[in-house]
Amino acid sequence: MDGFGDNFDQADVDPAAEFLAREKDQLAGLCDDVIPAASESNTSEGAPANSVNPPVREEPEKIKKWREEQQTRLEEKDREEEKKKLELRDQAKKELEDWYKNHGEAISKTKASNRESAKNAEKQFVAETAEIEPGTEWERIAKLCDFNPKSSKSSRDVSRMRSIILQLKQTPLTNNA
Repeated sequence: MDGFGDNFDQADVDPAAEFLAREKDQLAGLCDDVIPAASESNTSEGAPANSVNPPVREEPEKIKKWREEQQTRLEEKDREEEKKKLELRDQAKKELEDWYKNHGEAISKTKASNRESAKNAEKQFVAETAEIEPGTEWERIAKLCDFNPKSSKSSRDVSRMRSIILQLKQTPLTNNA
């Protein structure tokens, strides 16, 4: 196996560390030759080249003042927005309570109206059944039927039944038994 040139027996040499050391030696002198782009513009103006970091420019006073004013305006707007949110929530809560109140009243009125109309219909039905006279059966049936000739295409044709009931109403059958 030694003929292949693989020296796996040397466990104390790290190939990554060896590569990094070799590259570091080769690139060691390059840092001094490179001039940053920001300092190149300074050298053309006659200023000495500064390879460290360009100086940090301070913000003008007007920009600082604008930032502070902008910050206070934003904080004020945030406070106003929170106020409006709370007002809208209170208003919505009140409107919802009013709607539930009105809806409940409308339902109770409808229930009372339905009960009253049901009582009236029942009284009328009882009164009519008490007045049953022989021979008026078809007339009472005719009252319960809808004789409106309008019909839709989806409903059945009841014109024949309607004509028979009308005919029986006009000339009732007599029982001569």
